[in-house]
Amino acid sequence: MNNPPYTCPMHPEITAGEAGDCPKCGMALEPATPLAATRVEWTCPMHPQIVRSEPGDCPICGMALEPRQVTIEEIENPELRDMSRRFWVSAALSVPVFALAMSENFPGVYNPLPPFAIRLIELALSSPVVLWGGWPFFVRAWRSIVTRNLNMFTLIGLGIAVAYVYSLVATIAPSMFPASFRGMSGQVDVYFEAAAVITTLVLLGQVLELRARSKTGSAIRALLNLAPKTARVFQDGEEHDVPLEFVQAGAKLRVRPGEKIPVDGILLDGKTSVDESMISGEPLPVEKITGDKVTGGTLNTTGSFLMQAEHVGSETVLARIVKMVADAQRSRAPIQRLADQVAGWFVPAVIAVALMAFAAWATFGPEPRFAFGLVAAVSVLIIACPCA
Repeated sequence: MNNPPYTCPMHPEITAGEAGDCPKCGMALEPATPLAATRVEWTCPMHPQIVRSEPGDCPICGMALEPRQVTIEEIENPELRDMSRRFWVSAALSVPVFALAMSENFPGVYNPLPPFAIRLIELALSSPVVLWGGWPFFVRAWRSIVTRNLNMFTLIGLGIAVAYVYSLVATIAPSMFPASFRGMSGQVDVYFEAAAVITTLVLLGQVLELRARSKTGSAIRALLNLAPKTARVFQDGEEHDVPLEFVQAGAKLRVRPGEKIPVDGILLDGKTSVDESMISGEPLPVEKITGDKVTGGTLNTTGSFLMQAEHVGSETVLARIVKMVADAQRSRAPIQRLADQVAGWFVPAVIAVALMAFAAWATFGPEPRFAFGLVAAVSVLIIACPCA
């Protein structure tokens, strides 16, 4: 693998294919593209202790991980792209499934297809929705069970799976159900439309959530854009523009009228007025003379001056503001903590109710008790699924 090109932080026109010293100033050459900037860590917005080196799902709540550090360049969210594709395909298939299912409830609507053919069409259309569109939910549900972190995806995956499998068996093997389960058409009721529509609605919720979270980074990017991309370094009577990430504490920088101050520091020579509204909200420029502090990202409005860098990179006021905003976005409100606690009890409670319904019908219900108990348990799970 080829080494990245190296350059001098003080003389960016000097480049080399390997590490070494600058022939002009003798400083050590640095990678032209900082290696740290190429590494992206992903974290859960609700559980910041979860950090991964690549996109994925949170093992605790199942939410999609997002970049830990917001950069000026917007990182494409693969989860949003994938969920959007699954949603549009599932929506296109779920609409006819829902229409066919509802047509049976309107006797006046003429439908030339026999009931069995309608169920086969519903099976063919809903299968891709459930098995492909809803696959991420099944993965998250299984992971939540394995890690014992029950969440909404546990119930969603269970409810969709139960509705689909029950309907599949009722379609291809209706003889397994007693005659009392057959309606006026002679067919066992199926829930393909419930499985497909619930899957599509959950996918829609995921798309809306991911879009909203991706837009929250726009405010941070606006803050990051307040800092200039380069700084004009003054050294040995010469001035050179260098990338901002190469500026080190102690470097002398020249700031001209109309330019943004690159980093935090102290004014060494000159007199000017600085627009600090991005920090203080004060609309009027503040006079600065030799010895005054200047803040990175603020705007130099009048005179040219020479400054010395004191705080660079993550230590600047602007960088700390960005970090606080990012941390605030990932912090959970008290109501969210309460919702997590409720969800931890809600999922096993629903499963327990389904089991009790099955046991009650199987023990005290009329014949066929086992079949009635199974339908009761399935009904509880299907009804509780949207509640997740």
